[in-house]
Amino acid sequence: MKESLLRFKKNQKYLLFDYETCNLNLVSNNKPWQLAFLVVENNKIIESKDYWLKWNNLTVSPEAAKITGFTKAKYDKKASCPKQALEHFEKYLYDPDYIKVGHNLLGFDVYMHNLHRKLVNEKYKPDFSYANQLVDTLCLAKALKKRIKLNKDDDFLAWQYRLNHLIERGLSCNLKQCCKDFDVPFNENKLHDALYDIEVNFEVFKKMIWEIEI
Repeated sequence: MKESLLRFKKNQKYLLFDYETCNLNLVSNNKPWQLAFLVVENNKIIESKDYWLKWNNLTVSPEAAKITGFTKAKYDKKASCPKQALEHFEKYLYDPDYIKVGHNLLGFDVYMHNLHRKLVNEKYKPDFSYANQLVDTLCLAKALKKRIKLNKDDDFLAWQYRLNHLIERGLSCNLKQCCKDFDVPFNENKLHDALYDIEVNFEVFKKMIWEIEI
């Protein structure tokens, strides 16, 4: 038994997070409007936060609004201070005791976090110092489907980045497909809500680590 594997670390702390944004890709005028995160200790969720980030002149594209269920009425009711949300989130993000987990973190959410920082304060510099503690379940899903193992000499972050850039026709590894592949029940109408996504992502992750040696 490899006791170093995550599947055997019952006391490991995790931070799962997800951003929803005004556009569907990393365009220059994108902006995060929802940040959700789960704090997990002893395999139990001890804190669950769903922040809607209040910005002036927020414009959500019709495509993004349709997918995420964004409405201005709900946003106006729920939106709160983005600086307070950032500070609360970063208390865990920069704590090395927590492994950070999410779906497509390396392709999207780490950049949205950096943008969140910049929007709060232009003097904030990019800080990806937590990157070596990231586990991207999108990358793990690709590794499992393509049977790409993590070798003992591989740098885990670099290995994940290679998988992040792996694109093939028919290789479906989105969160919905992962739920299907790992028999995790889900409500399709709730997907793309940041909080719901990380809740089902946690269930997927708990099954994934029994299929891949990390």
